Amino acid sequence: MSKANNHYYYDEEQCQFVPLEYNTRKKLLNALSFWLINGLVLAIAGLAVLSNIAGTPAEIALKDENRVLIEQLQRTESAISKLEKNLTSIAEMDNQMYRVILGMEPLSDDIRAAGTGGSDPYSHFDFYSLDASEILRNTAARIDQLERRIGIQKISFEEIKNYYNLNQERLINMPAIRPVNGPITSGFGMRRHPILRYMAMHEGVDFRAEIGTEVFATGNGTILFAGRNGAYGISLEIDHGFGIVTRYAHLSAFASGISVGDTVERGQMIAYSGNSGRSSGPHLHYEVLVNGRAQDPIHFMIADITPEEYLIFKRENTISSETEITQLLISAD
Repeated sequence: MSKANNHYYYDEEQCQFVPLEYNTRKKLLNALSFWLINGLVLAIAGLAVLSNIAGTPAEIALKDENRVLIEQLQRTESAISKLEKNLTSIAEMDNQMYRVILGMEPLSDDIRAAGTGGSDPYSHFDFYSLDASEILRNTAARIDQLERRIGIQKISFEEIKNYYNLNQERLINMPAIRPVNGPITSGFGMRRHPILRYMAMHEGVDFRAEIGTEVFATGNGTILFAGRNGAYGISLEIDHGFGIVTRYAHLSAFASGISVGDTVERGQMIAYSGNSGRSSGPHLHYEVLVNGRAQDPIHFMIADITPEEYLIFKRENTISSETEITQLLISAD
């Protein structure tokens, strides 16, 4: 080894610098110690840099947990949206179906909205991150509103049940079944008249029925009219009391023994379908009038139509009417 790389110490007895002598073992230990200490320093420095960039293992695990929780909250929001839609459908049937049939006033949108006021009940979520706070606030607010809306709906059903118990006679007379065994071919509302070819109000529903198909009374009542009635052809009207009248038109004949003043019961055969009057083909035209005003008969078929069928038909009928009106406006231009 060259002298430039030697280390010396001063020997006082000899009064001179004497080179240090290392044996091989000490040299190896010194080298290992040097590299070990430097390695530890570099590892600590690397961990410090990595912690600042990616975080500690605990922080990394916490971030991953937060990500999973936010994803779960987003899925919860999606589930809440479905519940809100279902509750809205129930509320629509409550107003448009059950309450109309019973003659009850529908609940207003303001009541069903179940709004609240006052201080912010969700301010404690502001301590979290912006994304988490926004999702937590929205989820909590929608769940609270759902609970209030469900509470209002439960109260509404209780009112309906109590009204039913107090008005059973009205419900016995109420038209509540299909008048004929056949599908509905034309709904209530604006449509292009099948014969006159202009837009006109269709104040009932049409059922597909071959000539001679049996027609049934849809509720208890008294025969108010039985004979020919202009464009309705051979028709029959039943007074169900409480301002409710049903009309059966384009008939071919009445059932044996049916005449004005007779009392009939729901499900009793009263006539046969036909093609009389202003008609484009054999069918039964059926109307429900309340205090002289035509109502959508589909609302009264509670004993013969499911809520799903009700909503599907109403949606299809609305789309069909809007399409016909649009086509008429285009042709007029």
